[in-house]
Amino acid sequence: MSVLFHLYSSAGCHLCEQAAELIVDIIPDHQIKVVDIIDDDTSSENNLVNLYGVHIPVLERLSDNTLLFWPFEQSQVVELI
Repeated sequence: MSVLFHLYSSAGCHLCEQAAELIVDIIPDHQIKVVDIIDDDTSSENNLVNLYGVHIPVLERLSDNTLLFWPFEQSQVVELI
């Protein structure tokens, strides 16, 4: 199976940990990739830190790039999938 979702996150982000705990029972591990925004070495204005730095955690459905910004609830994640 391929990755269908990205969870944009950062190390030490307690809200990101809460989001991961919230979605663990909804989205299978093999369908989601946790992306640390700090690891993005793109040097443009569109790098992940600039896009999501003040918004993390952010859940993205890759098929259409729909974004779900924190705070979100399990019901919203279910709607997204």
